[in-house]
Amino acid sequence: MSESMLWWIAAGFVVGTELLTGTVYLLLLSIGMAVAGLSAWMGAPLPTQMLVCAVVGGVAMALLWWWRLRTSRSRPAAEFDLDIGHRVHVARWQPDGLATVHYRGAPWQARWTGEVPPPGPGEYAIVAVDGARLVLGPLSSTRTP
Repeated sequence: MSESMLWWIAAGFVVGTELLTGTVYLLLLSIGMAVAGLSAWMGAPLPTQMLVCAVVGGVAMALLWWWRLRTSRSRPAAEFDLDIGHRVHVARWQPDGLATVHYRGAPWQARWTGEVPPPGPGEYAIVAVDGARLVLGPLSSTRTP
């Protein structure tokens, strides 16, 4: 079996592992392996193939890291979280400032955004999501989807 075929088999194995784990970094490493397979097919020696794999995979990871860093600061959080701005109905607030609301067909725990106690039952807007808890505010403080 040729060296290029071994590189491509390894790249396919890493892509399969990436599909099971869901991490994009393994996909980028498999791109480096595929390019190393091309260099093997063109007759490059093994040390050059390994260098090609490391450089291409490393550059791809660095570009992804740079892109994520650049895009995460340039857009407001509301663009990432599609729940922000949606309305929910609070039937009653508990004494600790929490409530159970029905949103997207499931019960969610919600808390009031301010320091003061919540005003009372009624319609509120989701202003943030804190883990698995919705943070609610008045309807006028958010955009309406």
